[in-house]
Amino acid sequence: MKFLHTSDWHLGRSFHRVGLLDAQATFLDHLVETARAHEVDAVLVAGDVYDRAVPPLAAVELYDRALHALAGLGVPTVMISGNHDSARRLGVASGLLGRAGIHLRTDPAGCADPVLLSDEHGEVALYGLPYLEPALVKDALGAAQAGHEAVLGAAMDRIRADLAGRAPGTRSVVLAHAFVTGGQPSDSERDITVGGVDSVPAGLFHGVDYVALGHLHGCQAVTERIRYSGSPLAYSFSEATHRKTMWLVGLGPAGEVTAERLDLPVPRPLARLRGSLDQLLDDPAHTRHEESWVEATLTDPVRPAEPMARLAGRYPHVLSLVFDPQGADAETTGSYAERVRGRTDQEIAEDFVAHVRGGGAPDPAERAVLRDAFDGARAEEALQETGR
Repeated sequence: MKFLHTSDWHLGRSFHRVGLLDAQATFLDHLVETARAHEVDAVLVAGDVYDRAVPPLAAVELYDRALHALAGLGVPTVMISGNHDSARRLGVASGLLGRAGIHLRTDPAGCADPVLLSDEHGEVALYGLPYLEPALVKDALGAAQAGHEAVLGAAMDRIRADLAGRAPGTRSVVLAHAFVTGGQPSDSERDITVGGVDSVPAGLFHGVDYVALGHLHGCQAVTERIRYSGSPLAYSFSEATHRKTMWLVGLGPAGEVTAERLDLPVPRPLARLRGSLDQLLDDPAHTRHEESWVEATLTDPVRPAEPMARLAGRYPHVLSLVFDPQGADAETTGSYAERVRGRTDQEIAEDFVAHVRGGGAPDPAERAVLRDAFDGARAEEALQETGR
């Protein structure tokens, strides 16, 4: 039996204020075509379908279009809610959608109610385990305490109990949305820490043939049977080195697992460039990044004039600018009162300008502006004194 494992669509999300709906539409079209081409038995979507609880209308329309396309193929889809989704909203009309082969699992109480598929080797039980907010589901699941490990463990106990009551040899797949120990995060996942703990051990999933995880945005294998598909698009520059893929998973007659990474369309590559402004503008090695989305880290000791506009002349899709001045003087020690004692207002202001620019002292024109400002302030103060 073959599955496509994907997750973390984040429909409606932008990338540094650049809209991604067109790229997300391209991905979903590719997903449908891949499901058709590989004749998969089911599509697994492991949460974070939307980027926020109340998604924009355009994102909802895109989701609706994708579900119609998958249902039109006759390919069952099993989908869970993630920590970005509103479980109640995503789960609306789940009963009706189930009749069309779109199986939404958004209620933790139904985690042990599987979608059943069968082939010549018997049944496969697909359990959808939505994101579990510990404080909200602890009592419903009978967990001993309100922590990620406790509530996920309680849900998995229910799943194993259901599986134990089925015919011997029934194979099992679990969809879950969690941070499993050993996974590598990026900068674009929302923190799910509770009580200082956010990760759960992989051992919680023992006894299951395949675990389709969502939450982390990098495609990776925690074990051979426990995998993250990652997000289909990059949602932060920390993902610049990611290869965006989904898993084509094969489940053999005795629960043997094979997994192949299938590449996804890339709307525009990412590049993280570092150096002085002149280096980034002149270095021919960066020619290949001129059409990329660019994050530029400038190392000039003095912040250059109009850096973003100048970078955009070579990199029209530059989106992020970071300053990390090199060669700046070390931070002066001592209290503020000690550092300014015996210094004029002009000298203090010039030191402040140098500090915020990473060590570059004001030029003569800037010194003149500061001098005029102080002279004007003194004149105003003197005028007020004489008017008393």
